Amino acid sequence: MTDYSKIDFSPIINASADEVVTESFVRDVQLPSGGTLALITLDNGRDHTRPNTLGPRTLQALGAVLDAQRERAIAGEIQAVAVTGKPYIFAAGADLSKVSTLATRENALLMAQLGHHVLGKFSSLGVPSFAFVNGLALGGAMEIALNCDYRTLDSSAAALAFPEVFLGIIPGWGGATLVPNLIGIEKAIEVVISNPLKNNRMLKPAQAYELGLFDQMYSAGRFLEESIAWADQVITGVTQVERPNTPGKLERLTKWNVAIKIARDTLKAKIGTAAKSPYVALDLLAAARDNDRVRGFEREDAALSELISGDQFAASIYAFDLVQKRAKRPAGAPDKALARPVQKVGVIGAGLMASQFALLFARKLRVPVLITDLDQSRVDRGLDYIRGEIDKLAAKGRLSADEANQVKALVRGTTDKVDFADCDWVIEAVFEELTVKQQVFAEVEPHISPEAIIATNTSSLSVEEIGSKLAHPERLVGFHFFNPVAIMPLIEVVKTPTTNDATLSTAMVVARKLGKSAVITADRPGFVVNRLLAKVMGEAARALDEGTPMPVVERSLARLGLPMGPFELIDLVGWKVAAHVQDTMVAAFPERFYASENLHKLADVTDPLVKSKIGKVEDLSKSGKKALTLGKTAVTEDVILQRVEDELAGEIKIMLDEGVVHAAEDIDLCLILGAGWPFQAGGATPYLDRVGASERVFGGAFHTPRVAGA
Repeated sequence: MTDYSKIDFSPIINASADEVVTESFVRDVQLPSGGTLALITLDNGRDHTRPNTLGPRTLQALGAVLDAQRERAIAGEIQAVAVTGKPYIFAAGADLSKVSTLATRENALLMAQLGHHVLGKFSSLGVPSFAFVNGLALGGAMEIALNCDYRTLDSSAAALAFPEVFLGIIPGWGGATLVPNLIGIEKAIEVVISNPLKNNRMLKPAQAYELGLFDQMYSAGRFLEESIAWADQVITGVTQVERPNTPGKLERLTKWNVAIKIARDTLKAKIGTAAKSPYVALDLLAAARDNDRVRGFEREDAALSELISGDQFAASIYAFDLVQKRAKRPAGAPDKALARPVQKVGVIGAGLMASQFALLFARKLRVPVLITDLDQSRVDRGLDYIRGEIDKLAAKGRLSADEANQVKALVRGTTDKVDFADCDWVIEAVFEELTVKQQVFAEVEPHISPEAIIATNTSSLSVEEIGSKLAHPERLVGFHFFNPVAIMPLIEVVKTPTTNDATLSTAMVVARKLGKSAVITADRPGFVVNRLLAKVMGEAARALDEGTPMPVVERSLARLGLPMGPFELIDLVGWKVAAHVQDTMVAAFPERFYASENLHKLADVTDPLVKSKIGKVEDLSKSGKKALTLGKTAVTEDVILQRVEDELAGEIKIMLDEGVVHAAEDIDLCLILGAGWPFQAGGATPYLDRVGASERVFGGAFHTPRVAGA
């Protein structure tokens, strides 16, 4: 049994001199029954844009306050202790900037133990402890609440979650031990593992309450008053707290191990085995069946020290900083003041992609949106699709009835390009062919003002060539969405040699208003994401052409931790689209890219693949195999993986030398947001440095020092 009180935490305290400390302020509150509640308020002295965080010095200060309250409880001065946060914020969890800079194995262990030492004091005060969670609560903040005896929740709290697995670690201050013993193993797997892997899905207050993570929920208006009154009833015995979701003996004997096995099999099928943290978290949840808090916390200490000091956590923090910081301050973006107002949007096309655009612009910008197509029937189908999607959003509660009606009213259709005259922003979503895109812009440009922005959603064609016949090519910009439009967070904003700053600034501002992250790229074939995915798909096709069985090819990239294998990706993108992208890249760079005639053949087969129940590729179908011409020089998984690594390293180096983007960080940001490249890899470039591909290919590295563990 670890005696946390005898551990010397000074190494991490001393190393955190620059920490923004969240103070623990105490005031006494008189309870209705006549007793006294010591109310601790967590507050870092900043406004709500800088949430409370929990670094070593914050934990040290909180520990000292809790020790003082324990002495007061022993003396009979107080009857309860409660903790809450500054307005709108309980806490955003551990201070990741401090955790990542303390990432030696020794310091990581101390950080885990310090959290357990301090938060564990809430359960040994000698009087009941309460968490009044009044706002945002993530990770370690949720563990503060879990270590308290009782918990209330503000129904307007912004978000609640255990995001640790998303960041390559585990809930290591009690979460992995306490959550399953509070709400049951199946719900714990959902909260601790499944939600983080669903792009870090957060819980809404009602969901957290229904799961059993909190005992009571109150509205924001009188949250603190009602929480205090309820606490008084608990203290005096008037209210008995019931927790129906707490697992009983039967669940521990039967359901627990079954749920763990199902979760493990599901993880392997969906994400492979490259990511460590989901499996470590699952092991901890499995072990928590013993309901032994002491042993559970020691298991968390060991797991957290291993993960924090490893490569995947370093890469995850790098990726987190890209998404949270670099994406919000895009490299090369002109002054926002140059952006032109967009008060009406025109969408050329009424097919699926165009209709998704129209819906997104109407929802997010709340401006009139006009769609057009070759004939009225196509326009009507587009409008029907948009209205249907709005109805679905309303049914899910994501739009109110009034909002749904408003968005519907904003979208209308036409077959007359004259109606585009007052559009400030016009974007095309027509067939991916140069002459077609040039034609639709030639039809629209005479009717719009010279200042109106023209955007193309091309995924691989030259934006400059698309605009070569425009009277005002300076107002043309590439605006490449990823499918599905509503979900994928990236837009590649493509700047041509003639794109002016006002156009580029407008594109960046519009992307932000759409809720997207934008990366500026040069007008080079494939831009970033498709250019690099073409490398991956090309090497997969090459291996297949050589005679390598498809299951071997699909497994070969498992160590990259990509969300799907190469042929599952091709099947998702569409065989014809994938073949077109490969052909485009080979036409641009014949000496560096590989195009396979077999991709075109599979595009003509109705069902070219055999898939599992969850959509994973198992093999070529009989008709798929029959359509192909294959060689007899099969290669191994290791050979395919190294080919992909080396080809990516070489191509990224060329892209950086060409100035396609400003830095390697922008490459990684594109791959994370546009291709689902895993956080634990840190995008592509840190991974390529770690496995030696950068050194093999160009004798250097993308990052100095490397993005790696201690």
